[in-house]
Amino acid sequence: MSKTFRPWLVEQAWLLPPSVRELVPAGDPAHFVRDLVRDELDLSAIVDSYDEERGFPPYHPVMMTALLLYAYTQGIYSSRRIARGCQTRVDFMAVTAMQQPDHRTVCDFRKRHLGALGDLFGQVLKLCQRAGMVKLGHVALDGTKINANASKRKAMSYARMKKSEQELETIVAEWLAKADAIDEAEDREFGADRRGDELPEWVKDKAKRLEVIRAAKAELEAEAKAALAAPKPDPDDPDPNKPRRRRKRRNTPKANGEPNDKAQLNFTDPDSTILKTSDGYLQGYNCQLAVDGKEQVIVAHALVNEQNDALQLPSMLEAIRRNTGRQAKEVSADTGYLSTENLRELKRRRIRGYIATARQARGPARSAAPAAKNPLAREMAAKLKRGGHRSRYRLRKQIVEPAIGQIKEARGFRRFLLRGLDKVPREWALVCTAHNLVKLAKKVA
Repeated sequence: MSKTFRPWLVEQAWLLPPSVRELVPAGDPAHFVRDLVRDELDLSAIVDSYDEERGFPPYHPVMMTALLLYAYTQGIYSSRRIARGCQTRVDFMAVTAMQQPDHRTVCDFRKRHLGALGDLFGQVLKLCQRAGMVKLGHVALDGTKINANASKRKAMSYARMKKSEQELETIVAEWLAKADAIDEAEDREFGADRRGDELPEWVKDKAKRLEVIRAAKAELEAEAKAALAAPKPDPDDPDPNKPRRRRKRRNTPKANGEPNDKAQLNFTDPDSTILKTSDGYLQGYNCQLAVDGKEQVIVAHALVNEQNDALQLPSMLEAIRRNTGRQAKEVSADTGYLSTENLRELKRRRIRGYIATARQARGPARSAAPAAKNPLAREMAAKLKRGGHRSRYRLRKQIVEPAIGQIKEARGFRRFLLRGLDKVPREWALVCTAHNLVKLAKKVA
């Protein structure tokens, strides 16, 4: 007797089409994100921007917001992949009610409302607070380097710019002289029916490259002059809130105001910079985040184009207070945040701080040379040593580092789609918002 199988009727049509709520199980995150965006978030900044009555009705901005946020929670960031998901994935159909915006619509919506989308971080964080997921008993800080939407091979040092400028000037001059000779020969042969000042096709690319290099070289020179003219900070100044001079590039200018030969500029994304990581160097940004120890909810975020993390701690502490309305009781951070100013800032805010004074090696942080010279660092090293294997500093590895792993590994965010310091921080805010949405969906499931 042969086995009986369930019928598989591909051509059979549905008599009654199902509801979008039946496309995926009731507890699926697609339902949660869609309903939360529709019922809980204030999207007036996005909706009110549509005041034109004429034209074909656009997709509903609330639906588009829900689509973007859900796609980010699923590790899908490309507008083309999001549009493909609307056509092939039932969870995306449950969010859009089977509407299928194309990739250009998704891309334009994200660019148009990028600022308002980034501001949703605060609203989602407040929902996490209402759900009891944020206690601020212990907050861990860390930074992670993420690739810019630019190749490091498109960066050029100031020394290389000077050399290339001279080489290209010589080449273009030779070609222009050759072009003049050709024009004169053609005039004698065919008559003077040309202006004689046109650049041949084989000259244009070299000439354009020379213009780009000159513009980048001028930008580095202007930046070096500004950095040289800026007042230098006093290392003994006791005021931790005094504005500090921050260098956009990691190389100081020469005494004559000329840029350092190693100063670099990327032609694709000039705001990005070469950053050192444990795996080598990348062209990207330094992404900061502060994570609460209760449920690994991100309570503050920032993005800079600097290698050093130490300058970011005061602003991150202020962002925690601004976003949550309260200050953290304890804060831990790795040795990259160690500085006299940061230790003073923790004392000023009455925060129990745990900042490593040296790299850890299978145990609590060991004292290092900086700790021997600085009384505050020496005090911190002694506190970490007293805690031993029970030191509160050890919470850092199980709070902030898993959150970074979830963003970069589980959801695959390793490269920004946008460019420039006016857009990339908002994209990072959108990534952090999606992280908190994932945590909130698991909490209420």
